[in-house]
Amino acid sequence: MLPGAKKDSQLITRDWHKIQQLIEGVSIHEVLHVPRDHGVITEVFRPEWDPTGLPVVHVYQSRLFPGALGAWSCHAQSTDRLFVNSGNVKIVLYDARSESKSQELVNEFHTGEARPLLLVIPPGVWHGLQNLGSSEALVLNFPTRAYDYEDPDHYRLPYDSREIPYSWSHEEETIRYRADAKPGAGS
Repeated sequence: MLPGAKKDSQLITRDWHKIQQLIEGVSIHEVLHVPRDHGVITEVFRPEWDPTGLPVVHVYQSRLFPGALGAWSCHAQSTDRLFVNSGNVKIVLYDARSESKSQELVNEFHTGEARPLLLVIPPGVWHGLQNLGSSEALVLNFPTRAYDYEDPDHYRLPYDSREIPYSWSHEEETIRYRADAKPGAGS
């Protein structure tokens, strides 16, 4: 072995699940594609996949342009349920809740067409989405509260906020694009 080489630590389990402690209240449900003679069926949401037990009251889709970043956003009352149905997206979570057992924990998920999952994000957990692909990505959200046009339950920080201990890395061009990102690019 060459001097200075470092051995990889274990990153995944034998059944190919990423090893990481989840933020308190966050849940993931990986979805398997069902190949059929006419195409592929992919379930997007089932109530038993969501431990909150709250109803789906609103569904919307966000379109992320190639390289786009929507970060950071947070809700005080609403739980987000995200599903990437097209593209390849990195979703990063940060637990800023002072009463949480996982306060200051960061979670990172890579999801999309190849490995879809339903990600449940509780109120008070900051999240950002970055399209890692060369084509548009589509993200569905099934929040527990419908969007309130007069009083949005939506808080934002810039992607490079020093309040969140995470650095988004991608090409310099993407960083410039993010600075000009339009509202609604994230969840």
